Amino acid sequence: MRRVTILALDDAAATTITGPYDTFCLTGVLWNLGQGQDIVPEFKVEIVTPTGAPARCMNNLTIMAHRAMTEVRETDLILVSAVLDIHQTLARQGEIIEWLKERYRAGAMLASVCTGSFALAETGLLDGKIATTHWRAADEFKALYPKVQLKPERLITDAGDIFCSGGFNSSIDLANYLVEKMCGRETAIQCAKSLVVDRGRVSQTPYSVFNFQREHHDEQILKIQNRLETDFNKDIDLEQLAQRYGMGRRTMERRFKASTGDTPLMYLQRVRVEAAKQKLESNKMTFDEISYQVGYEDTSFFRKIFIKHTTMRPIEYRAKFMKMVDFGAQ
Repeated sequence: MRRVTILALDDAAATTITGPYDTFCLTGVLWNLGQGQDIVPEFKVEIVTPTGAPARCMNNLTIMAHRAMTEVRETDLILVSAVLDIHQTLARQGEIIEWLKERYRAGAMLASVCTGSFALAETGLLDGKIATTHWRAADEFKALYPKVQLKPERLITDAGDIFCSGGFNSSIDLANYLVEKMCGRETAIQCAKSLVVDRGRVSQTPYSVFNFQREHHDEQILKIQNRLETDFNKDIDLEQLAQRYGMGRRTMERRFKASTGDTPLMYLQRVRVEAAKQKLESNKMTFDEISYQVGYEDTSFFRKIFIKHTTMRPIEYRAKFMKMVDFGAQ
């Protein structure tokens, strides 16, 4: 029986503890029950905390621990929960870093949900490897851990023996992925069907909101950003825009890229895509109308840009995010 240890931290999102816990515990149980087969649990799962005390989760929930993390002698996998303020949690429970390194050296695979990836990055074990985290925390992660190959668009990353997932609810996706990794595809599919888990999700890009990068001190570039955000639906000549703020286009592009991480053109595209997303979510205008309103006359060209930034066709995006289905209507 495979051994899984879930590290529950203070200020944790409870679902990132209980979701994987239930997934692993019910693998080989729910499906077998439904098929009239003998129950054969695939995992022995424990919840641990640094001291063995209950985990004080966000929203005033408390989760009991089976024991302290230091009492774990053998395990195949350690999964780190997500927390609301990872830096505050690491300041209080920083002893987890050395413990994670010790267990990894002893042969345990490591995994994290959402901001739990910051804890894995603190160990240095992610240096040179791919990882993901919640899309909103991506810029901070990149600044703190430049040696990690962050892939914020991915829902799950697999670095061989270290795994990460995106937002809170991706904890179920990650757990099912790890079931397949440890037990095989058939068992993972059975588990997914039993728990009604969508195995098709691979990206968190459709859920992200463009983060207007303003954490810099170039006042001229901030003014240019404001202009792009205000007049995004107009025909903007980047050459003239640069001259207006007293610089050549190449200088503007260099400073803009250094400050925001994007070229001015890419920034403008992202602003327009974000505006289109909001319109798709809130009204029934055609995509031709939306394209025109955000600054594009060539709808087919903007459709390609939209798909590039969201990984979804406009019609798919609208169907997913426009409104909740009224299941009681019929």
